[in-house]
Amino acid sequence: MMSGERNLQILLSSAAPQHNPGRFVFCTVADVHPTLWQQAVATIREQEGVTLVLAQDVAEAHGLKYEYIAGWITLKVHSSLAAVGLTAAFSQALASQQISCNVVAGYYHDHIFVAEDDVTQAMEILQSLGNK
Repeated sequence: MMSGERNLQILLSSAAPQHNPGRFVFCTVADVHPTLWQQAVATIREQEGVTLVLAQDVAEAHGLKYEYIAGWITLKVHSSLAAVGLTAAFSQALASQQISCNVVAGYYHDHIFVAEDDVTQAMEILQSLGNK
């Protein structure tokens, strides 16, 4: 049996969004230096290269280019990887307020990257999801 909560209403009411301090950027590289693997918040290997989510200062220290500066929000509820509807619920709520989100699912939590300027409003929206 897979661990984590699967009930959408429980997930939404106990999402407990937490803003992780810092500014984060998405970069792509052909070859990843071992230091970057250790400092990356998230990685994904794509046909075109490896995408790294890094703290902005780390990316700049390594001379990496980026186009998007994000805030990082973690939903503290332990959601099951098999849960249905959580991503749709929060992405729709954010989209209705013209806030884009980039989502990375970890084993325990969902991580949402939104434009840095939208973090405060995104947190308010995410905190209100359980009230609907």
